[in-house]
Amino acid sequence: MSSNEAPGRKARARDLGVPFDGNPGRWNAITDVPGVTVGMSTRVGPGGARTGVTAVFPRGATALGGVAAAVFAFNGTGELTGAHQIREFGAFFGPVLLTGTTAVGTVSEAYLRWVGGLIADEDQRFSRILPVVGETWDGNLNDAWGFHVQAQDVRAALEAATGGAVAEGNVGGGTGMVCHGFKGGTGSASRVVEVAGASYTVGVLVQANHGQRDDLLVAGLPVGRLISGFEPEPPASPLVDGSIIVVVATDAPLQSAQLERVAKRATIGLARCGGFGGPLSGDIFLAFSTAGEVALGGSPGMPGATLPGDELDGLFHATALATEEAIVNALVAAETMQAETGLRIHALPHEPLQALMRKRKELLDV
Repeated sequence: MSSNEAPGRKARARDLGVPFDGNPGRWNAITDVPGVTVGMSTRVGPGGARTGVTAVFPRGATALGGVAAAVFAFNGTGELTGAHQIREFGAFFGPVLLTGTTAVGTVSEAYLRWVGGLIADEDQRFSRILPVVGETWDGNLNDAWGFHVQAQDVRAALEAATGGAVAEGNVGGGTGMVCHGFKGGTGSASRVVEVAGASYTVGVLVQANHGQRDDLLVAGLPVGRLISGFEPEPPASPLVDGSIIVVVATDAPLQSAQLERVAKRATIGLARCGGFGGPLSGDIFLAFSTAGEVALGGSPGMPGATLPGDELDGLFHATALATEEAIVNALVAAETMQAETGLRIHALPHEPLQALMRKRKELLDV
């Protein structure tokens, strides 16, 4: 079954009493950054499919210009295609696409075919010949070697991209992911901050497929150790180390070098949830700015003035805090999933989590 996901109203971390610092935007999602749209396609069904595709457009699907960008790899055992071009030119054109590891080639080709049918201008097509595709391994729950993602799934994600609320949990590229021993997946959050007398938004979207159970922290509590039960079944089934892709968007006017500094702060959000970056984990972070359009064949530098380098602290905090909340949102929204192999990964249970948050509040109120 392939589905084009509507956001739906699932419980989010704040609904369960999980406290977070900072001020979120209207949707508390990456789409709070003006112009950013997100689309997803999910494939779950017979034959072992537990997978999908997520598309993030920095300036909407019809924008021809690019955006200033940067990449930072906290741990590089993973893939983000197009990263070399981003490092060289400080920019990219088109969307960021997220999926499972073995679907990277299919997603890349399907996107290029979609571009070929959408854009007639040869120069504009050329700007998109190196698609930005990130992956995390969904092979614990998905039959990854069944290559279930098809071209129509990629097109569906691209054509579904919209603003507003973002679907979370077992959706899009996050469908088959596992996070800290619980069901993981797609999550998002945002922060609004004031920098140099102006208001800016930082939005984050994660594909969370990382971490060990005992390391999981929620609001500073070792939730992975305090919640008993809900272990993967059967317990003896080893889980292959996973990864996390973090996409950071902002409307702050930043150059590529500044965006790399921002991307690095996603590491702090990862750590606030207990992520250490395992030896086989690909923890790769991409940051981009929508403040100015990069013209085809022109300099990737932002037009006009950029923010002073010594006034980025608010954006650093916003990135770390939004990354933390996006990961917890992915865990809260995810639902228990069983692979056709019999492996069952439980969702992070809401009631025990709420009870722990109440105890935390009581202790802090003393």
